[in-house]
Amino acid sequence: MRENFLIFGSPTIGESEIAEVVASLRSGWVGTGPKVGRFETMLTEYVGAPHARCVSSCTAALILALQVLGLGAGDEVLVPAMTFVASANAVEHAGATPVLVDSEPGTGLLDLEAAEAAITERTRAIMPVHLAGRPIDMDRLAALAQRHDLRIVEDAAHAIGAEWRGRRIGAFGNVTAFSFYVTKNISTIEGGALLTASAELAEEVERLALHGLSVGAWQRFSDAGYKHYEVVRPGYKYNMTDVQAALGLHQLPQLDAWIERRAELWARYDDLLADLPVATPPPAEPDTRHARHLYQILVGTEAPLDRDALLAGLHERRIGTGVHYRGVHLHPYYRDRYGLAPEDFPVATSISDRTLSLPLDPKVTAADQDDVVAALRELLV
Repeated sequence: MRENFLIFGSPTIGESEIAEVVASLRSGWVGTGPKVGRFETMLTEYVGAPHARCVSSCTAALILALQVLGLGAGDEVLVPAMTFVASANAVEHAGATPVLVDSEPGTGLLDLEAAEAAITERTRAIMPVHLAGRPIDMDRLAALAQRHDLRIVEDAAHAIGAEWRGRRIGAFGNVTAFSFYVTKNISTIEGGALLTASAELAEEVERLALHGLSVGAWQRFSDAGYKHYEVVRPGYKYNMTDVQAALGLHQLPQLDAWIERRAELWARYDDLLADLPVATPPPAEPDTRHARHLYQILVGTEAPLDRDALLAGLHERRIGTGVHYRGVHLHPYYRDRYGLAPEDFPVATSISDRTLSLPLDPKVTAADQDDVVAALRELLV
């Protein structure tokens, strides 16, 4: 039994981040300001997309993306059944209709053949999710979208740093949303970003993220002199603050090294779990870079415990875990509103019943992994 609880998804925050936050607090400027701008520039340079706008969450970025693309009532958006509900919620908030699509076996990614079969005359967009940090096939996705004249809104909450054939996710010309939530590969505690190739879309996102104002607070109140603002469109309160961006300025330069560390832990889990009644994640596809956000296992049907009993047993042994995810179709709102049943999405339902995620953040040690695997072995063998 461990002395200390092994926290799932604990952020790695160093002294440089702390010092930058303190400097922001002492500066007298803690709202949206120059540090947000610097972080946006760093994101564009890292990802390889022309424009970035930081916001309060990935969910906010998805909602704004759908808004600026003009999606709303009467429109359908294809969304994976196997994703966090925020993906579908964003479509609902935009006034459009989420059309759920089943998963590929093994990877859990959106099944592109099933997506094409679900297209109707009302389908206007598709929202692929790079689940666990594994990039979807961007070539097949682009071809599907071109055949049916669909907009692509990428949910890359798990995938900053992921690559498809030498290009980073977010650099394919689509509107792409990232998350910097506390458990993600880099964290601003809460926060997200929208990246786009369109300057016009980026400007509209910036306006909508701050009430629809024509001029932001930094432009109004900085030493450049006061400027009046006008509301050009009713917007939201989705802006990121300089205190949050202060963390991001020091997190992003460490991302590649952290992904390498996650890959080392990943490979070690693969070896340690090889003889247990669980399915480990499929290898990354050739010529891609997996962001290694989540290490998900599937409890075998032959295992002596089901997934929920295993979760409880690991918690008793002071091992933190996650479930990513219960499919959108299993949640009461979507089940009842759209008349969905588990058998409508058999792959996503199976994943929902059997999946759990093991601790993987860069602070996890070999000894921590040994504790995780020892607990699994005690419960499953």
